[in-house]
Amino acid sequence: MNPVDATVYVVDDDPAIRESTKRLIASVGLRAETFGSTREFLAARRPDAPACLVLDVRLPDVSGLEFQRELNDADIRIPIIFITGHADVPMTVRAMKAGAVEYLTKPFRGQELLDAIQEAIAKDRVAREQRGQLAELGARYASLTNREKQVLELVVSGMLNKQIAAQLGTSELTIKTHRGHVMEKMAAESLAELVKMSEKLKSAGMLST
Repeated sequence: MNPVDATVYVVDDDPAIRESTKRLIASVGLRAETFGSTREFLAARRPDAPACLVLDVRLPDVSGLEFQRELNDADIRIPIIFITGHADVPMTVRAMKAGAVEYLTKPFRGQELLDAIQEAIAKDRVAREQRGQLAELGARYASLTNREKQVLELVVSGMLNKQIAAQLGTSELTIKTHRGHVMEKMAAESLAELVKMSEKLKSAGMLST
């Protein structure tokens, strides 16, 4: 992990916990920013880079679980590591089901938190890469003309050029030309690759119907 491009955000209303956690994180060369409340965290400028959130479950303004739900609803995607002084199985289950990376009960070893942070940032790095790839794929698809989008949909459904031409009321040669443009614009080297691209776009709700 490159510490330069990753940040660990710590939200805890206890100044002593914030400071000790920041020192622990800094001891392995990672950058940490601390906040006394969730509102402070939301108000801060955050770079568009890999990160994770170390979040106290019990906070004065909003509970950690409520804040997790708020972030999910706002589509703010950041892996969360919960820390708490109160072991609560139902709460742990809720947090993990909602996507938390870890739920640590105090007192915990510093290495446990550091391991969870490494896992969370690695997870965020992969998720960001996948979102970037999907955005690039979406941009390629957006570059297609409406007719090329129609041809793509029919090609990946398994239809032959002759069948597509008949359905769209044009010549087979024209369809062959459109198909070539689709393959080129989508940067697909084979029909199988084009089908995979189409499935990714469809699952992300980015494919025109």
